[in-house]
Amino acid sequence: MNETFYQEMRRKGYSRRDFLKMCGLLTAVLGLEASFTSRIANALETKPRLPVIYLSLQECTCCAESFIRTAHPLLSELLFNMISLDYMETLQAASGLQAEEAKMKTMQDYKGHYLVVVEGSIPLNDDGIYCTIGGRSAKDILLEAAQNSVAVIAYGSCATNTCVQGAYPNPTGAVPVKNIVAHVPVIDVPGCPPIAEVIAGVIAHYLTFDRLPELTNLGRPKAFYNHRIHDNCNRRAFFDAGMFVENFDDDGAKQGWCLYKVGCKGPTTYNACAITQWNNGVSYPIKSGHPCIGCSEPGFYDNFPMYEHLAHVPITAMPFEPDKIGKWITGLTVAGVAAHGVATGVIKRLDKEPRKDEEAGK
Repeated sequence: MNETFYQEMRRKGYSRRDFLKMCGLLTAVLGLEASFTSRIANALETKPRLPVIYLSLQECTCCAESFIRTAHPLLSELLFNMISLDYMETLQAASGLQAEEAKMKTMQDYKGHYLVVVEGSIPLNDDGIYCTIGGRSAKDILLEAAQNSVAVIAYGSCATNTCVQGAYPNPTGAVPVKNIVAHVPVIDVPGCPPIAEVIAGVIAHYLTFDRLPELTNLGRPKAFYNHRIHDNCNRRAFFDAGMFVENFDDDGAKQGWCLYKVGCKGPTTYNACAITQWNNGVSYPIKSGHPCIGCSEPGFYDNFPMYEHLAHVPITAMPFEPDKIGKWITGLTVAGVAAHGVATGVIKRLDKEPRKDEEAGK
C-alpha cells in the first residue's frame, strides 16, 4: 500500500517517458494548463496509492462495465495501479467473510484517508429490503463505509439521480447517495453509464492538490460537467442550419443531420460525452445515430414520450423554436442573395458612369 503510483508503473515495466506522457494526458483531461503536468508527476511520484472501496447497491452494473472498459493506458490497467482497489464485488476474487474483512481492514487502517465509490441508488421503503447484502440494507452499508472516508463519489445516474429505480411510482423508495451521506463531501458523476475518466481525474486532482476538484452547483466536477453536450456535438452545424431528422428512416438520418426533432436532449444535458466519448474516443450516442436521452439530468427517466423534442432550446436569454429556424435561415439567405444582387448592380452601374473628377480634368 505504501508503494507510489510511479513505483508501481516502473515495477510493471513502464518507462519514465510513459509516465510523463500519462501525466500530460491527465493534465489535459482535467482541463489544466500544461504547466501543471510537473505537479501531477510529483504527486504521483511521492504519494502512496489511494485506497478505494467500491460499493454496488441498487443498480444494473453498467457503471462497473464502463469503469473496467476505459481505453487509455492511464485509465485501463493503470487506473488499478493508481488506486488500491480494496473492495469491489464485481472484480474481487474474495467473497463472503473474506471480502467483508478486506473492506473492514481498509476502513480501520486508513481512517480518513480512503475513498468510497458508490454505484446504485439506496432503497428506503420497507426498511430497505429491496437491496440487502449479507442481510444488511444498502443504507447501513453505505453509511458505515462513508463514515471515515475522505469523500464519496456517487458514480452513475442510479447513484446521483436514482435513474430507472426512481421512476414513477418508485416502489422501492430509491434515493440518491447525497440524500443519505451528509457528513463527508459527495461528488456526483452522473451518466448511464458514466464516463470512467472522471474518477481518474478526481483521484489525480486530490493526490496533486490535496483537495477535491471544483464542482458545479449540482456537485459535479466542472472539468467534465460544465458544458452541454450540444455545445460540442458533431451534429451542431446541422442544428444551426435548421437541418433536422424528422424520423429515423428519412434521408436526414442517413446523412447525419441533427437529431433534435426526434427527442435529442443534448441542448439541456451537461456532460463530456461529445468530448471524451467512449471506446477510446470512437463514439457516443448522438454520433452513432441515437438522440441523447439526458441521462445525466435529474428526472430524465420520467420524461416521456422520449422521442419528442422540447418546445424551446435554451441557447440564449431568449429561447427560440427549432421548428422555425429553418424558415428563418431560408429567409435570411433569400434576403442576403437579394441584397448581394442589388449591391452588385449598383457597383456595375457606378463603374459604367464617368467619374466627376475625371470629367473635370478633361
